[in-house]
Amino acid sequence: MPKAHDDTGSGRGVHVLVVDDSAVVRQVMTAILSPQPGMSVAVAADPLIAREKMKRARPDVILLDLEMPRMDGLTFLREIMATDPIPVVVCSALTGTSTEGAMNALYEGAVEVITKPRIDVQDFLEESAVRLVDAIRAAAAARLSRLVRLRPVPIEKKHPADVVLRPQPPAVAANASALIAIGASTGGTEALRVLLEAMPADAPGIVVVQHMPERFTAAFARRLDEGCALSVKEAEAGDVITPGRAFIAPGDRHLIVRAAGGGYVCDVREGPLVSRHRPSVDVLFRSVAQAAGHRAVGVILTGMGDDGAAGLLEMKTAGAVTFAQDEATSVVFGMPKEAIARGAAGEVLPLARIAPAVRRVCSGEED
Repeated sequence: MPKAHDDTGSGRGVHVLVVDDSAVVRQVMTAILSPQPGMSVAVAADPLIAREKMKRARPDVILLDLEMPRMDGLTFLREIMATDPIPVVVCSALTGTSTEGAMNALYEGAVEVITKPRIDVQDFLEESAVRLVDAIRAAAAARLSRLVRLRPVPIEKKHPADVVLRPQPPAVAANASALIAIGASTGGTEALRVLLEAMPADAPGIVVVQHMPERFTAAFARRLDEGCALSVKEAEAGDVITPGRAFIAPGDRHLIVRAAGGGYVCDVREGPLVSRHRPSVDVLFRSVAQAAGHRAVGVILTGMGDDGAAGLLEMKTAGAVTFAQDEATSVVFGMPKEAIARGAAGEVLPLARIAPAVRRVCSGEED
């Protein structure tokens, strides 16, 4: 079974309640999670059964399907958040309706979205197991009060970013403009909304990795685009990065920035998990360090694990200005904590102060 990061530092056990009407899914989830050290699993075929089980043993994390009989998952999520908030990880199918429902769940208080494992594909199941265990650990460590809301096979393969992106001499174009790179994971969907909504319509080009499954990132980009002065879209190969545009890495693909023609373009490619993720913040940050050098600004936000810490350090070494979200406003203080520990963060700020700081740097008011 895959090992997982534990940013809580508590060593306490994690009790998970799997709520899904599919017996096969409940069996697969139990098989993946039960062998994990300190993790116990209970199952329920629908929210009404889950209610009764929760009276007997309050779970630390709920793994929730959205489409179920008797009561749908989104209604149950709202009930949980209103009566006794518990970290919820939504487990959703890769369909249009489910994708929109999962996005709604994030806005209603779910801390993470994962896709249901495809049990017929061995490699996919292995990667799904890694992502599932990490999502549960991250949810158990999440502090719901810091969510910013307005309304089973070993795969411990440690891949550095250079399995996707080989080290290169910097190729910064002579007249290239500023470039902002942002990485986030658990709690990051709302943190990114807060940050991007605070950026002006003429902000420098922005590239983002948010750990999120394939097909969900396009819906996420559309949601952001509706509320931002910037234009926000899911990145595609060949997209030109210009002021006023923000690009979200597509789920299950790495996002790389290349210097081209005095500016920057997006490259999207397959590859192994890097720092346990695809897309990986480390891959994006390394590419930005190479393409933009001292013209870049790097930001690492809330999230579990250490993805982005090495890449942010590369950006700082290349002369970029770098920021990390502080512990007080992070839902999970894992990724920022690791970046700070490595000396990669030039400044540590609460979420609300990051966008103003980035704006000042890009306007030339600060070095």
